[in-house]
Amino acid sequence: MNPEPQNGPVADDFFASFSRIGSKLNSLWMRHTYPFAGFGRGVSVHYTCDIRRSKSPEIRLGDHVYLAPDVWIDAAADWPDRQPRIVIGSGCAIGRRSTISARNQVILEEDVLLAPSVSIADHKHGSSILGQQNDAPFETGGRVVIGRNCWLGIGAVVECASGELNLGRNSVVGANAVVTKSFPPFSVIAGNPAKLIKTYDRLAAKWVKPNE
Repeated sequence: MNPEPQNGPVADDFFASFSRIGSKLNSLWMRHTYPFAGFGRGVSVHYTCDIRRSKSPEIRLGDHVYLAPDVWIDAAADWPDRQPRIVIGSGCAIGRRSTISARNQVILEEDVLLAPSVSIADHKHGSSILGQQNDAPFETGGRVVIGRNCWLGIGAVVECASGELNLGRNSVVGANAVVTKSFPPFSVIAGNPAKLIKTYDRLAAKWVKPNE
């Protein structure tokens, strides 16, 4: 029987410590050198995240926001005298490899949680955020608001082609769901395209299916 390697836990601890230190230094660097619209207390941005300095004036991060490895945040620049294009509220946690892309405005209210590989965009995928791809027409897109305490499962997509897409507070989006329209608070939605599976009836104090 082969003995277990003696340096496994030590190596794991080393790389975990390196990642924490790298993220801490990256967060401090961004706080003091990037012109964010807002950068709250206790924000943690992993050093592998992709946030361009030129886009940071269009991004506001609340207190204790966490951005996991390989998160990509992109916003069209030069929107004078208006609110930032991307607002991530206090207590939000963005899972690894997730993307947030805004041509107009994407708002995550407080304590929104994104699992890994979630995609949120206020315009249709396949068109350039600046409308410069020759094979895709320019589209103005819309506006996305994710209510507080929402949870978006792994691989979920939220996409607003026009108008305003509101996901009500305390809602749950199933894994790999594709959300292209608004849903009320306390909704459980799933599927492609996403449909309402059940909602919370506060009078009855229980979850019910739509036809009930």
